[in-house]
Amino acid sequence: MTDTEKNIPFADISEKLWNDWKWQIENRLKSIDDVVRILNPSEKILEGIRTATKHFRMAVTPYYASLADLSAAHCPIKAQAIPSEKEALFLESDMDDPLEEDRDSPVPGLTHRYPDRVLLLVTDICSMYCRHCTRRRLVGHTDHPINMKQIETAIQYIADHEEVRDVIISGGDPLTMSDEKIEKILKGLRAIPHVEIIRIGTRTPVVLPMRITPSLIKMLRKYHPLFISTHFNHAKEITPESSRACTMLADGGFPVFNQTVLLRQVNDCPHVIKELNQKLLTIRVHPYYIYQCDLSLGISHFRTSLGKGIQIIEALRGHTSGLGVPTFVVDVPGGGGKVPLMPEYVLARSDDKAVLRNYEGAITVYTEPHRWDSICGHDPACGKARYKSLKGPGMLMTKPHTVLEPTNRIID
Repeated sequence: MTDTEKNIPFADISEKLWNDWKWQIENRLKSIDDVVRILNPSEKILEGIRTATKHFRMAVTPYYASLADLSAAHCPIKAQAIPSEKEALFLESDMDDPLEEDRDSPVPGLTHRYPDRVLLLVTDICSMYCRHCTRRRLVGHTDHPINMKQIETAIQYIADHEEVRDVIISGGDPLTMSDEKIEKILKGLRAIPHVEIIRIGTRTPVVLPMRITPSLIKMLRKYHPLFISTHFNHAKEITPESSRACTMLADGGFPVFNQTVLLRQVNDCPHVIKELNQKLLTIRVHPYYIYQCDLSLGISHFRTSLGKGIQIIEALRGHTSGLGVPTFVVDVPGGGGKVPLMPEYVLARSDDKAVLRNYEGAITVYTEPHRWDSICGHDPACGKARYKSLKGPGMLMTKPHTVLEPTNRIID
């Protein structure tokens, strides 16, 4: 037995096998028969699985399945892991690639949207296929890794573009790959002088915590500065096993950041998010983003209003540690990138004063300075080439032009 009590069907599994991440992947629940044998679901749940899996695959690690309560109306584990008939409902607003990652892909497997960073997709495999996945057009259709030649081509693109200083490795889940293959990718990126930081996006600490092994930590430590982005959505996912995995990562010197997705009837409550973020801090995971659920195919039942996300931030700001207040963002359709949304705290402004409110609703006046000159434009850093390539509204702040068209062409 492990720290998290296993369901009865798993009781005869030895501790050695249960803690073997490869065994967990090999024994994922991938069919109706698996779900019936392990979880004994109701006929209604089975019918939902049959309907949804006509369109999207299912795979759940035994560990994560052991946390589910299929009898509960709103079990957050069940909602994220077990397919539902709602996934077969496609709305007119649903999109195959809502973030236009393919459009911004100069070479296969790489998205270059922001000026100084790229997204490198190294696998289509996840240990669990989350029901709210935004990249379900790519992930989970097969269990075959991406050809290493494609990854090498993407790494060569990064090497050829000196403006890229930040690489986010994602997929699928990179940590479903072997230590050796992960290291080959990291070694290739670290050989590029202008790549300053590397991030790995992974949900294994949440759904497959036994993947975080001493040998993995030892290998990753060679490639600092390395950041880990993970994906807890509910405090129920913070178990002794997932806590241990995050502790190992933190002890290895890797800053660990969490990216929660706002999901209706899973975590769309200020109290639920507050509890999650406070518990994340106790295991040294920093709440980084709350994402508005994307417009991907078959996940409309998970989406909330934007107002719900703003309400949650309102309930966090000032009511808990600032470390526990993430940024609420919408990754806007059409490839526009992340747009942050927050409550309005500036009530009015004049040339010399601003009227502000605090988290309690108290209203105060802040007096503006009477001098407006700044170091900007005089500091040598402002003359560097990379600062001359500003796009968007920032251009209007630094250049004597008056109109910025959506194409970023300036009209004098």
